[in-house]
Amino acid sequence: MPILLRSIVAVCIALAAGIAFAAGIALAQAPATASRGRVTIDMDVDPTVAIPPPATHFMGREIAQTMHFTGAPWLVRESRQREEDCRLLIEALEIQPGQTVCDMGCGNGFYTLELARRVGPRGLVYAVDVQPEMLRMLLARLLAEGIHNVRPVLGTAIDPRLPKGDVDLVVCIDVYHEFSHPEAMLGRIRESLAPGGRLVLAEFRGEDPAVPIKPLHKMTKAQVRAELEPAGFELAREFERLPWQHLLFFEAGQDGP
Repeated sequence: MPILLRSIVAVCIALAAGIAFAAGIALAQAPATASRGRVTIDMDVDPTVAIPPPATHFMGREIAQTMHFTGAPWLVRESRQREEDCRLLIEALEIQPGQTVCDMGCGNGFYTLELARRVGPRGLVYAVDVQPEMLRMLLARLLAEGIHNVRPVLGTAIDPRLPKGDVDLVVCIDVYHEFSHPEAMLGRIRESLAPGGRLVLAEFRGEDPAVPIKPLHKMTKAQVRAELEPAGFELAREFERLPWQHLLFFEAGQDGP
């Protein structure tokens, strides 16, 4: 190849690489949009809203710290399906096409992608996490899979930043026990539910010493109910066929908290 032609090709490749790199940064840092054929992260948190110091205990339970984003590979470990039967959990949610669902504490999107497939192109999944690094990992997976019906949202410790009265199902899978401000979060989740909407908690069974999870990251069914019922939620359904976890379905009560 002539020297001049090689130089032109090299310049074109460098320009293309630079454009692609810049586009990737723009996607990861973009503010709030999720449009047809294009997904970006909603980072538009109001910096003027003060967040109280995190609690260490709630109703006699020690609150676990949020898993750091550097631990994200554990969420997609090869053994997870075998240990937790994730497919059975998804089936138990009974997702319907066209629904609006929230994957609360979505992490790097282990469940988000399947939820998006279940709700279909007419449905929508809000993927909420408090760590932007987790959301960037999720965004990369969405782009790789060509999934466009997900809105990644940067939440805060007191507000998942969901639209009021619009969400059919809020799913918290091994997440609720890490809420540093449970009362505030439960209040916001309750506001986000559409009529007939439900909040679903999957928590490792605290009653079962055979479940090989640290006690700090497990909850008993009695503790879950003791915390959610005063916040205005009523237990509507239980699913106890998972190997390690409770799966509890709550509805917003008539009278509120």
